[in-house]
Amino acid sequence: MIGRIRGVLIEKQAPEVVVDVAGVGYEIQMPLTSFYELPELGQEAVIFTHFVVREDAQLLYGFISKQERSLFRLLIKANGVGPKLGLTILSGMTAGEFVACVERDDIATLVKLPGVGKKTAERLLVEMRDKLKSLMETSVGSEREFVLQSNYKAPEIVNTAEEDAIAALLSLGYKPAQASKAVSSVYTADMTSEMLIKSALKSML
Repeated sequence: MIGRIRGVLIEKQAPEVVVDVAGVGYEIQMPLTSFYELPELGQEAVIFTHFVVREDAQLLYGFISKQERSLFRLLIKANGVGPKLGLTILSGMTAGEFVACVERDDIATLVKLPGVGKKTAERLLVEMRDKLKSLMETSVGSEREFVLQSNYKAPEIVNTAEEDAIAALLSLGYKPAQASKAVSSVYTADMTSEMLIKSALKSML
């Protein structure tokens, strides 16, 4: 099990990053809420990881904190939720927002996420309620606030912010027309791709 990666961030293309550790580049998929908090290219990053081995692939999922990783691990144990959907859920809302949804029995917000139908949302609310209570209790005193960092500076990008944002939404399961419409509706010329992705996701919730 690979539980933690520490190295230099050499590539960032939401939702995937590449971290160089002693000459080896680790490809890591991250929820966008963690992706926003990464340092700039060329700087050192510490990422907590969950390693998934399948017949056709070996995949690393990364998180900015142990608490986010714990929540992801609880999510993928729920009926009908795999790693890809878990990543989508934690990209569409912060961990704190997900906890709030469970506490409020907020099905309406969950079903707006791609891949989350009414039955899946209902199962999540039932299965996660007790598990989340246990998670929050164990993290008291060490849990960081699950908020997006407003002072994040994006590195230079080759593609346009619009193209990057649409590509990120497509990778999370949104349909092309839906992704394009959401990005266009919030786009302004001064926005970075990260700002645009975040605004587009909020516009669909």
